[in-house]
Amino acid sequence: MSVQERKERERAGRERLIVATARELAEQQGWDAVTTRRLAERIEYSQPVLYSHFRGKREIIGAVALQGATEMAVAVRAATAAVDGARERVAALARAYLDFAARNPAVYDAIFQLDGGLAYAHEDTPAPLKDAFAALLESLGEVAGDGVEPGLFTETFWAALHGLVTLTRAGRLPPEDTEQRVRLLVDRLAVD
Repeated sequence: MSVQERKERERAGRERLIVATARELAEQQGWDAVTTRRLAERIEYSQPVLYSHFRGKREIIGAVALQGATEMAVAVRAATAAVDGARERVAALARAYLDFAARNPAVYDAIFQLDGGLAYAHEDTPAPLKDAFAALLESLGEVAGDGVEPGLFTETFWAALHGLVTLTRAGRLPPEDTEQRVRLLVDRLAVD
């Protein structure tokens, strides 16, 4: 292994450590607790080393969002692959999405609520974000209905799921009714 390869491997390892530490701190104490000073202390590197990887908190949030989008796509695909039937896949997708948001609130916020400097719904949207949307589209596109553009249907269904996540987390919707809400979404929006 060359010196350059070793340095690149070490740099990638430091970057993974920064992202993992930011994510852990955000999940434990919220994103307000994630500062470059605290991250530098936790990873035992100086702030200049941290800044050599990320220009600031915004880029760190973006890195967490990309990692989270990849994980969410994997979770949705795994859930939908485990069931037969289009409507059952949509219900599994909804449950997986809501479960991901509940288990990873800070990551969910990084993806959908906070400014991570990422472009959404544009040509230059990063691949992990496009893939997360594609994971939704794979199941939702097949139940969009005649004359309904699958991408638009997916955006609308996704918006409903996001609303459920946001309102439940804010205490505006009782969590014990989540399964009924999923069934209502599937029954009323998904067609065979």
